[in-house]
Amino acid sequence: MRRLPLVLALASAAVVVAGVGLIGPIGSALAQGANMSFFVTSVNPGGGANLGGLPGADRHCQALATAAGAGGKTWQAYLSTSGAGGVNARDRIGRGPWVNAKGQLIANNVDELHGNNHLTKQTALTERGEMVMGRGDAVNMHDILTGSSPEGRAVAGSEDTTCGNWTKGGADGSAIVGHHDRMGLRDDAPSKSWNSSHGSRGCSLEALKTTGGDGRLFCFAVN
Repeated sequence: MRRLPLVLALASAAVVVAGVGLIGPIGSALAQGANMSFFVTSVNPGGGANLGGLPGADRHCQALATAAGAGGKTWQAYLSTSGAGGVNARDRIGRGPWVNAKGQLIANNVDELHGNNHLTKQTALTERGEMVMGRGDAVNMHDILTGSSPEGRAVAGSEDTTCGNWTKGGADGSAIVGHHDRMGLRDDAPSKSWNSSHGSRGCSLEALKTTGGDGRLFCFAVN
């Protein structure tokens, strides 16, 4: 009977050690999520390029970030709008620096983001830390909605470049997309552009898929 306290103590110690082993990786993953300040959305909200305007797109970014443990930051979508009062995507995303879910640097500031950034297929991860399929994979999903010029600004002119400022989800309209994997049909600047490669063939989710996308967004932490 005298051995019982010792046995219980050893058993308790074993539980604590096992608990530390389990909590360690989980805690590390949560810490990474909390530090994340950039991601590619893992899913489209369901309406293709009809995101409910900029407010709806921002809510989508915020919801995904919250689910990944980074809801303590204010998240906004990298999207421009056109027409009167047009908004530049580059003006919506804070000042940087931005890192992905694995802590890898994307860019230190807005100028670097639109210059020599670190965006590649390997670093443009989702909020879950997963790579997004691109050109050469079983399903090409490299088209990311932006509605922006290479400099991250709204595009002038009467042509629809934002699917009606992110309110159209049908066959009509078009939105400028970028390639998160920096690859395209040609070896030129637009094909390699992360934010301004070409226009989509429509605004529905089905239409977006025909040009190599599935309605994903770039999300940045503003603060």
